[in-house]
Amino acid sequence: MARLAGQWTDEGGADGAQDAGNDPVCRAAAGYAARMGWKIRALGKDKVRMACAAPDLADCDEVGGLLIAIDGMFYNGEFPAGRQGESGVFADLYRKHGFEGAVKKVNGDFSIALYDPGTRELWLARDRLGTRPMYYAFKGGRFGFSSRPSFLLRMPGVSPAPRKAFLGIYGGSHYRYIDNDIDRSAYEDILQLPFGSFLRFDGRDCKVGRYWDLEERPDWAEPESVLAEKYRDLFLDAVRLRMRRVDRPAFTLSGGMDSSSVLAATVKLSGKKQIAFSSVYEDKTYDESGEIASMLPGYVDKWIPFSIGTPDVWALVDRMVEAHDEPVLTATWLSHFLLSEEVAKQGYKTLFGGLGGDELNAGEYEHFFPFFADLMKAGRTADLSAEVAMWVKYHDHPIFKKDYGVMEATVKRTADLSRQGICLPDRVRLERYASAMNRDYFDLKAFQPIMDHPFQSYLKNRLYQDMTRETIPCCLRAEDRQTAAFGLENCTPFFDHRLVEFMYRVPGDMKIRKGVTKHLLREAMTGVLPEETRTRTKKVGWNAPAHKWFSGAGLERLKDMVHDKRFKERGIYDIKEVTRLLNEHEDIVANGKAIDNHMMFFWQLVNMETWLRRLDAGA
Repeated sequence: MARLAGQWTDEGGADGAQDAGNDPVCRAAAGYAARMGWKIRALGKDKVRMACAAPDLADCDEVGGLLIAIDGMFYNGEFPAGRQGESGVFADLYRKHGFEGAVKKVNGDFSIALYDPGTRELWLARDRLGTRPMYYAFKGGRFGFSSRPSFLLRMPGVSPAPRKAFLGIYGGSHYRYIDNDIDRSAYEDILQLPFGSFLRFDGRDCKVGRYWDLEERPDWAEPESVLAEKYRDLFLDAVRLRMRRVDRPAFTLSGGMDSSSVLAATVKLSGKKQIAFSSVYEDKTYDESGEIASMLPGYVDKWIPFSIGTPDVWALVDRMVEAHDEPVLTATWLSHFLLSEEVAKQGYKTLFGGLGGDELNAGEYEHFFPFFADLMKAGRTADLSAEVAMWVKYHDHPIFKKDYGVMEATVKRTADLSRQGICLPDRVRLERYASAMNRDYFDLKAFQPIMDHPFQSYLKNRLYQDMTRETIPCCLRAEDRQTAAFGLENCTPFFDHRLVEFMYRVPGDMKIRKGVTKHLLREAMTGVLPEETRTRTKKVGWNAPAHKWFSGAGLERLKDMVHDKRFKERGIYDIKEVTRLLNEHEDIVANGKAIDNHMMFFWQLVNMETWLRRLDAGA
């Protein structure tokens, strides 16, 4: 784990670390390192200054005249296994293959900055799935880059003003849509480098290019048993390569397939039980202790169930917003923040998780509908009826009812059945709280999300959308910020690009079958996972009881925030409608009504207002 920062300016100066330390962006990184108790290393040459902050020795070096700073790790089996040395490895690759060619050679989670004084070019890159962050700004002849937006706010000419579209979408819509524009950040003047991309800056022009992406390729033709074996081998290798690089690992463990598979694969490879941490709740609707129990005897040496209880949401949101440099996407991440803090307190250095498993294996409830659309479009009516019947059997819910009519209506709303594979934004979800926003500030009803369609399959396009513009970008950012806040490495084996490429050639009916998600993963994990975990059909889902956090005293604090003069004068929300939602939420929670409450809307409201107040104060 490291944080990068740097700047190219038209101002001269001496080469070397001393001059780099005087650069405002590098100084911001140094201040962060001081607050974290980390080490900082700075470099300078020509008009380029860069710095790298890390808990231990930062991977920031001058190698044969090249300035290189790296956040992350390379996993290639042929590369050295030691924790250090990425900069030297990458320098060799760069000299042989050029920058873009070098990045293509690396299997890893990384962001990279390289300056070549011979060509007077500054290069940036982000790994294929975007597990490590990279932001940049180009203002007044200055070009800056960093792992965190806040470092760039120290750059002359860069405004801390939030992007209006970000505020409108985050405040009133679903978290899935806040990263729809993959080139933009939450700040008006700060851009972000998208996944699988590189950037070249020569002092005048800035060029961004894509070195990796997914594309349409034929589905695998091998039998299911063969594909399950290949999947298992790839997954085990992804875990093995990461385990050989990390120090003092611990594992997040929920009741689902993904985190359990990562933990079980590690046990199989090492022959040793591992350390696991889980968020647990008194509210059994959200607690997964019962589902976790099947993993404990054969896989866990020590289980640390961390009870969330009733946290001080306002104090924690302030800490989290400081760590994120922006509002936090959902209430669930409060639990992950506290869990990460506990992992670090107990002396562990790396946190493994199962993020990405849903998006690779069609594990979310939303993924049933594009799967049904594929069956409809193919004219497979008997298969469609059978699959819908099993979907209802396993997943019906007293609030979120499931039947054939619900399926048909949802498919028609989210898929264009007149055009092969074209998914549509879910306007019901997108606009649920549009009336709570001031339309003169930002009109959610006029917002048209970008929907990519590189595949002929509705399901593949839906999963690609999740991977690139919806669930994954914001979740990766949250995991990165929260583990970094406590000096932890973050490892997500499902994002090994070989696994991703493999799974986008797996047919849809090997991902969803007979009303059960993640079919091929379940087959691949035969003999690796306990049968109770492998065959469980019910999905509790990673969530948190935020409805209780915004009741009682929490509700009164929320009302105070909404009726505060500063909140009203921003002009972002329709205060009358927000007040109505407050009253409705209070009634639903107090009377235990079996209808959906508004906890996520108010979580986003509290986060956004907290962030804006920090910006007002110059924090």
